[in-house]
Amino acid sequence: MSLASDLFGAAAPAAPLAERLRPQSIDEVLGQRHLLGPGKPLRLAFESGKPHSMILWGPPGTGKTTLARLMAQAFDAEFIALSAVFSGVKDIRDAVSRAEAVLATRGRPTILFVDEVHRFNKAQQDAFLPYVEKGLFTFIGATTENPSFEVNSALLSRASVYVLESLSTGDLETLLERAGLAADEGARERLIGFADGDARRLLNAVEILQNARPRGAADAAFVESTLAKNLRRFDKGGEQFYDQISALHKAVRGSDPDASLYWLVRMLDGGADPLYLARRIVRMAVEDVGLADPRALRLALDAAETYERLGSPEGELALAESVLYLAVAAKSNAAYNAYNAARAFVSEDGTRPVPLHIRNAPTKLMKNLGYGKDYRYAHDEADAFAAGETYFPEGMPAVEWYKPTERGLEQRIREKLEELRRRNAEARAKKP
Repeated sequence: MSLASDLFGAAAPAAPLAERLRPQSIDEVLGQRHLLGPGKPLRLAFESGKPHSMILWGPPGTGKTTLARLMAQAFDAEFIALSAVFSGVKDIRDAVSRAEAVLATRGRPTILFVDEVHRFNKAQQDAFLPYVEKGLFTFIGATTENPSFEVNSALLSRASVYVLESLSTGDLETLLERAGLAADEGARERLIGFADGDARRLLNAVEILQNARPRGAADAAFVESTLAKNLRRFDKGGEQFYDQISALHKAVRGSDPDASLYWLVRMLDGGADPLYLARRIVRMAVEDVGLADPRALRLALDAAETYERLGSPEGELALAESVLYLAVAAKSNAAYNAYNAARAFVSEDGTRPVPLHIRNAPTKLMKNLGYGKDYRYAHDEADAFAAGETYFPEGMPAVEWYKPTERGLEQRIREKLEELRRRNAEARAKKP
């Protein structure tokens, strides 16, 4: 008799290995000690004697479906499962009817589990609300996406959110023991790396190997030749995508070239569009390096152009070089802050007229109206600077949005601006 049969007796032999090894109690669940350990939130929920609605948020293969099933088992509740990928409003109505029938005929509560709940639109999510409120069923939603953005606030306010974590190497080693795969140390290491914290992925890989070699221990070469290339978990439009681009941006801003390179390679390895990364690198050059090192923007643009010409993998080196340069370059967000401050002022301010002395005067009428009168041509003055001149609308309060840092080229810009402002103040003080 197999280990799976010993542990979980009634499972059908034809069921996938992941299903046959599904835990039958919370003590058999691997990982999630921060939720299932003694005195922790989910264990207390199981021990409370009364289920409550919840959102289980975490990466694939961390036990979200298992926990929902175990909760139904613990509370002797009807278990209805929907997948937001394949279900619509009709399926929701059918689930409601079934829950009503179970309650009316057997007095039994229902747990309604919705996998990938983030894929339901607002109307579909709203359809659950009245039944959750009147207690027809306990709602459990599973999502790999941040529920703050993907789940309606009304539904979110009626459910506790529990964050699940990827399984550790130790958890996955335990799972391999339960699966009973004959494999050497090298094969086990590669399997765990392939799983990338996902229990279901690990067990599916084990099943492939068992079918390919029913006898004898698997070695590292056999694992590599049998399984597809190890691709890290990466959703191009999901939470992990934005987490990783955020990590890349912050590593560059934090002047850590090695961490910057790590996150760039992680995203490339995961399938991110290199041209998207090139655009974000250009943004980093503008926002975080700015005028402290104006060469950074040109280097980022050159890297994007180089990738467009060479493609992958050769062009990726240009992106790596630009990321490394941005990471070690002097940093300044003074231009970024100045632009945002100016935008905020203009959006709230009125439409101030352009002062007459800096208006263009292409016609005689405009000249007669005073357009361009008393304009001082800076190039005709000492150091090409018209000391004391003003270029803002009349009556506008004094502003100083651009505040250069003392880093890189901006240190010289700062010194020059301080000198020009001193000369302006002197010239204006002499005016009658």
